[in-house]
Amino acid sequence: MRLSTKLKSGKSSRVVATTAGAGKWGRPERAFLVGIEYPTRVRASGSEPAVPPQARMARSTASAEDADQEKRPAARFSAEESLAELRELAASAGAQLAGEFLQHRDRPDPATLIGRGKLQEISGAAASAAADLIIFDHELTPSQQRNVENEVSARVIDRTQLILDIFARHARTREGQLQVELAQLEYLLPRLAGRGIEMSQLGGGIGTRGPGETQLETDRRRIYRRIRHIHGQLEQVRRSRAQQRQRRESVPVATVALVGYTNAGKSTLFNALTSAGVLESAKMFATLDPTIRPVTLPSRRKVLLSDTVGFIRNLPHTLVTAFRATLEEVQRAALVLQVSDASSPIAVEQAVQVEAVLRELEAAGKPRLHVLNKVDLLPAAERDAVRDDAATVHVSALKGIGLTTLLDRIDRMLVEDPISRVRLKVPQSEGKLLSALEARSRIFSRQYRDGVVELEAEAPESLLRRLKGFVVE
Repeated sequence: MRLSTKLKSGKSSRVVATTAGAGKWGRPERAFLVGIEYPTRVRASGSEPAVPPQARMARSTASAEDADQEKRPAARFSAEESLAELRELAASAGAQLAGEFLQHRDRPDPATLIGRGKLQEISGAAASAAADLIIFDHELTPSQQRNVENEVSARVIDRTQLILDIFARHARTREGQLQVELAQLEYLLPRLAGRGIEMSQLGGGIGTRGPGETQLETDRRRIYRRIRHIHGQLEQVRRSRAQQRQRRESVPVATVALVGYTNAGKSTLFNALTSAGVLESAKMFATLDPTIRPVTLPSRRKVLLSDTVGFIRNLPHTLVTAFRATLEEVQRAALVLQVSDASSPIAVEQAVQVEAVLRELEAAGKPRLHVLNKVDLLPAAERDAVRDDAATVHVSALKGIGLTTLLDRIDRMLVEDPISRVRLKVPQSEGKLLSALEARSRIFSRQYRDGVVELEAEAPESLLRRLKGFVVE
């Protein structure tokens, strides 16, 4: 079913819906998606990350949320691109697409976001498509959500609630589950008010006092208590992570953090470099729980590679706060690998969003290497034209393309435990030192003379300190 309308004010909208049966219990929920495009806004301030021209860019019509509802820089996604991303999010949550609605408005309606007339139209289209829930591609205020729910016969959630649901599905460790629960509770708290007469405020004068606290006050008290409890448990996790990090930092082993937009291929790249076997999935936010594995560089130095949760446009602030303990690995990393999908038509817009989250984490100034992944998906002419530069490496984690170049570039960019080329004369009786040289350095020449091994090698400073007495000037 396709409906198209033209409003007298000049605002246009589009509804696309598919009809389906009611289904049985246990079937995937049918979701009706609602997107809104406002007039083009000024682009986000700040310099734009350098992305090679082969990372093709779709038009960048801004479809930012209302400034009163969204305080971050305007997202430079077109309304169609934003709705396509919402489609992927809904699929990652296990929903089945029932229909879509895209409206063009001059400004958001403060009561319902989309206006009463359009709300009635959506209600009818969603009912005819047998939709179980309606998902808005914008964050709804508590009053807007209540007003919309009063007009439609399906559950109503916004983009933030959808992301929180995906996080809850994918959290595996106790820490991840706590972080998601904290974000959910902080999101729910301002939305408790106004849900029925049983939650109305009690009177404040003589003769107006009720038998006890209202259900609203009870729920708030329980939520505050649970939030304090989760904060305490996450603080213990943070202290434990700090102790682990101190033990790691006592040994000169640098940490390299993978960051990037969700579904850019970070986990696939992580597995290709470490053989860790972490979950690889085309679904968004497949990775929530951080994983750290060692990697041996061409210089024979070892580094720790950290896989992190993916970023997304307008990542809910509650999630950034809740996952701060996890994302501290990014803040403390010696080098950040910013992974992008080279085949994505909106790679530039995604890079801008990653930059915004890194600024929020106070990690924007970290040494960074831009890794354009999935070059195998580029057309042949574009793939042949790609060229690496000082700040960019092109790879295909799935096909193993460019990984050697990537490790060489990481090796050159790390300043921790620097590499030096030296000549050494080590007695053959120093078996432990010779074994350490074999394991942790690149040996270019080796000669045996009178019980002494003469070597020319590149070795890290931490190893050369042990060999100081055997260095030939």
